[in-house]
Amino acid sequence: MRTRFRLSVIAILLMALTLGVGVQAQDTVELSVTWWGSQNRHDRTIEVIEMFQEEHPNIEVVYEFSGWSDYWTRVNTQAAGGNIACVMQQDYAFLTEWATRGLLKPLDELVESSAIDVSSVSESVLDSGRVDGGLYGISLGTNSQVYILDADAFEAAGIELPAWDWTWDDFEEIATQLHDTSDIWATAYGPWDDGNIKSLMISSGQWLFNEDGTAIGVEDPTPLIEHLERIKRLMDAGAIAPMEEQADVTAPGLEGSPIVDGREAIRYQWSNQVVALYAAAGEGRNFVMYPIPRVADGVTPNYLKPSMFFSITDNCEHVEEAAMFIDYFTNNVEANEVLFAERGVPISEPIRDYLADQVDEVTAQVFDYIAQISEDAQPVPPPDPAGYSDVNTNVITPQFVEPVLFGMMSAQEGYDIFLMEANNILAQNQQ
Repeated sequence: MRTRFRLSVIAILLMALTLGVGVQAQDTVELSVTWWGSQNRHDRTIEVIEMFQEEHPNIEVVYEFSGWSDYWTRVNTQAAGGNIACVMQQDYAFLTEWATRGLLKPLDELVESSAIDVSSVSESVLDSGRVDGGLYGISLGTNSQVYILDADAFEAAGIELPAWDWTWDDFEEIATQLHDTSDIWATAYGPWDDGNIKSLMISSGQWLFNEDGTAIGVEDPTPLIEHLERIKRLMDAGAIAPMEEQADVTAPGLEGSPIVDGREAIRYQWSNQVVALYAAAGEGRNFVMYPIPRVADGVTPNYLKPSMFFSITDNCEHVEEAAMFIDYFTNNVEANEVLFAERGVPISEPIRDYLADQVDEVTAQVFDYIAQISEDAQPVPPPDPAGYSDVNTNVITPQFVEPVLFGMMSAQEGYDIFLMEANNILAQNQQ
């Protein structure tokens, strides 16, 4: 009898041990996350991930991060191979393309069930993550484009800061004076990328694409052609870093940008990157935030944009945990104390109100800038159409901007090539 009792106890203990191991194995989830950004963003994000894991010990978060260019090369390769991370940082420019390719899961049910709580998020902000009516991204912050001016460099050159509603004519005059009087670049990089090209269109009352996103929709290319001619003049004069040095001035990323060490006086960024720029530049710097210059007699080109999103990829097997992770970034006060609006002004009203009383001087500048921009901001343009990443990577830069700035063709000739090649790609992506 005693032997049978002992055997029964042993059997029960073994069964409990077996079940315990089974439950532990079943409950332990590996959640993969990927993002792009500066070292400042990496450090803050990793700290929040560690906080999330402390609150959810059954979730092990594995992560990858990189700079902007390397990020998109990597995630496109991973998406093609079916091994992309469960939660990915997504950009407004590519959201439509990724959603229409079936690479992202719709988030509507997760929002409706409050797995991702958006009750304190405005409908307009939430709508920025929609494609064809479905929700595919939760915004991580609100931001706008910004021209960062080194006020001390302006003062040293004896140049007054421009008016708030400055134009590209003002920019050219200032850039020339900066270089002539202080022998630094006005700016090393930026005024010819796709963000500035789109801004030229907005300021002149146009948009880069037609309403259906099936072709380029520019009715009058004069502002764009004249802009590239202007940049070429400034580059030839030495006020902008020459094309031969572009790889050197862009490769180090935000932390190594020329404004950090005083080689340029004007820097084009998004407003959510200002905190990281100040951190890289060190104490005692005097940066001032300005909107993008307008075309002559044009409207402000600035608009309030979702800085980036978190999306759940289609191959994600742990959707519930992915939703918990996104909700944590959106609504957790302690997490946002660490993130500190680095990805943009928070979308949750309680978080935004709380941080407004906590932020440092630099972040307060960003909050104030967004508030000032919002007074006359343009409506956020629609997400880029399918195929635009191909247009941007393989047409705008190598077949249009670079040949013009290298002096290989005129701006008009470059535009004609851009129009033909871009329309071909956009049409193919509608089939």
